[in-house]
Amino acid sequence: MKKEIIIIGGGIIGLSCAYFLHKSGHQVTVIDQSKMDGGASYVNAGYLSPSHMIPLSAPGVMKQGIKWMLDKKSPLYIKPRLNADLIKWSWAFNKSCTSKHVARVIPVMREIAVMGRDLYDQIKQEEGFDFQLDKKGLFMLCQTEQTLHHEQELVEIAQKEGLVARSMSATEVQQMMPDTTLDIMGATYFECDHHTTPGAFMNELKTYLVNAGVVIRKEEKVLDVGVENNKITFVKTDKEQLKADEYILAAGSWTSMLSRKLNIHLLLQAGKGYRVETTTPTGIIYPSILAEAKIAITPMSGFTRFAGTMEIAGINHQINTDRVDAIAEGVQRYFPEVRVTAEEKAQAASGLRPVSPDGMPYIGKSAKCKNLTIATGHAMMGWSLGPSTGKLIQEVIDGIKPSMDMALFHPDRRF
Repeated sequence: MKKEIIIIGGGIIGLSCAYFLHKSGHQVTVIDQSKMDGGASYVNAGYLSPSHMIPLSAPGVMKQGIKWMLDKKSPLYIKPRLNADLIKWSWAFNKSCTSKHVARVIPVMREIAVMGRDLYDQIKQEEGFDFQLDKKGLFMLCQTEQTLHHEQELVEIAQKEGLVARSMSATEVQQMMPDTTLDIMGATYFECDHHTTPGAFMNELKTYLVNAGVVIRKEEKVLDVGVENNKITFVKTDKEQLKADEYILAAGSWTSMLSRKLNIHLLLQAGKGYRVETTTPTGIIYPSILAEAKIAITPMSGFTRFAGTMEIAGINHQINTDRVDAIAEGVQRYFPEVRVTAEEKAQAASGLRPVSPDGMPYIGKSAKCKNLTIATGHAMMGWSLGPSTGKLIQEVIDGIKPSMDMALFHPDRRF
């Protein structure tokens, strides 16, 4: 049955939901407070990464995070502050950092990531999109024996999950990228991963949706939500009041602010990531993660993107130059001939990724509101999981059996 649906949030998750709901015959309106031309959906590394099955909440991460609190250039930086939401989130995050949790999550994250990767390909073929979708795999470049050993263990896990991955020597990697100089001990290579240029896909998707009749309301902020008998009756924006049959909350790091109006308290923190770009040829023709530095490098359409860091410091878009410098310095340690200029660093941009405490997204309906579906909390996997999340949301709305078991994504789960 055709429904009127309002989606709050116009990033990769919201637009993916809009795409699949439109294809299913619904009338969709997307509301976003921004111009829909920046943020996490545009500045990410562009990876479609089934290889990233291990959640951020893994054994030892909290301990390492505490050590890094005093280092503003560290890959993971949690700004110390007395904030009730951060304290609750940190407690739940620490509880999730167990081997048992990781083992339970791995097959689920593999499934939703493979689904997302393949749906990008499907969308491109079906709609005739032209965005970059390269199937070159992903390198994890290692400078120390300890890190290389750890990454080799992850290769074994990936292989057990049916993903194509292997270890490689420094010489083998150098032969695959002969036009650059590498300073590494070795690497692992995940052939299962693909990569894109995020802005190109987002622009094509927005154009498609508008042409298909989806209403996109930019620079419009949702201020309030009306509720009656456990159902949303309207949303009030700074421009007008709107009504629909179903509502989807996909507002990224802002989602928990809106969900509180419905007495739904999502544990969510904004994890800021940065990107720096160069149009100067680097010789880096394969997506590569600098394992110790936690920096992602992606050859995109016409430029190379360097992205990284997870800065949990509240919702803000301030550029921390120390962290931008850390990205530039990290790149040069692994690729000695690659220089990021002062001008390129000055053009750095950031995006806020919504991070749940257990590393799993919130996807599905809360028992507290009958006509609300939630889609957020994807952390660094938002780009990878955009289409698969959109597909699952469409199945939930249509009341059909979902493509995969969604139990671990439930918005009402306890920590």
